[in-house]
Amino acid sequence: MPAELNLFSPIELRGVTARNRLWVSPMCQYSVFAEDGVPAAWHMVHLGSRAVGGAGLIITEASAVEARGRISARDVGLWNEAQATAYAPIVRFLREYGAVPAVQLAHAGRKAQVPGSIAPSALPFDSMPVPKEMGAGEIAAVVSAFQRGAALALQADFQVVEIHAAHGYLLHEFLSPLSNRRTDQYGGSFENRIRFLSEVVVAVRGFWPANLPLFVRISATDWLEGGWDVDQSVALAKHLAPLGVDLIDVSSGGLSAEQRIPLSPGYQVSFAERIKREAGIAVGAVGLITGATQADAIVKEGRADAVLIARQSLRDPYWPLRAARELGYDVPVPFQYQRAW
Repeated sequence: MPAELNLFSPIELRGVTARNRLWVSPMCQYSVFAEDGVPAAWHMVHLGSRAVGGAGLIITEASAVEARGRISARDVGLWNEAQATAYAPIVRFLREYGAVPAVQLAHAGRKAQVPGSIAPSALPFDSMPVPKEMGAGEIAAVVSAFQRGAALALQADFQVVEIHAAHGYLLHEFLSPLSNRRTDQYGGSFENRIRFLSEVVVAVRGFWPANLPLFVRISATDWLEGGWDVDQSVALAKHLAPLGVDLIDVSSGGLSAEQRIPLSPGYQVSFAERIKREAGIAVGAVGLITGATQADAIVKEGRADAVLIARQSLRDPYWPLRAARELGYDVPVPFQYQRAW
């Protein structure tokens, strides 16, 4: 019989194997050092320490595919050669210390805090400026920008691309009927609202090598009546799998300041579990997962294929090593640190 899966079991997706299922979520650093979207020494230390700390896969912060797609002017991007060149040594370090390097390609849409925000409809987020409604040409240009981002990611030697379609940013704005009031082929019906994301996935998957995984992060629900919900998330996952998506990174919320989220430990895991069960696709679970036993149980019980940590990783970059010791799993420790372990 096959061995029981646990948090520290390897996982293979296409031609890439992560040493464990405890991964680092993408977390914006809003760093003053990220001039013109170029990652700097801060990003090397921040991401590198989490590879040394034992994470199986590390997703960079949201990397904008064009300058106006940054959440803030302090965020990194992946729309030019300088950014890819700066990412390359960071990626090399992550791989040298056993972590799978992944990049999250993103566009902030109407939540961009830089000039020239765009959106599916001219509806602002909260009190932010009214965005420009995108025309067909702009939609096509952004699709191309995501593909260009994937090309630059490959140049930097990333092994995974994650498309950011969550948290109220551009692709999520098209998915939700609360932010998408279009009457053309990109608005109205479910099939129309998922069209833009589908085009991005097809463009990226068509370029991204067949032996490398492609993830999509979604918000499983807007936490608002009449918005995007879990039923639609399941349907979307079923649609994306045949397009070449290998894993759905399941988060929630972010579309509206009016959301009311009932926070509790692991409050989003049930969304990941349902998508995995009903769509038949690998999923990552995230959200107030802070205990080693808690994270291990999520994998052991088959509720998710991987657990992604965010704030817990900020508090302790070596938490995966500590979790392994707490749970009694034997994992390698960098030789530089072995005398303290």
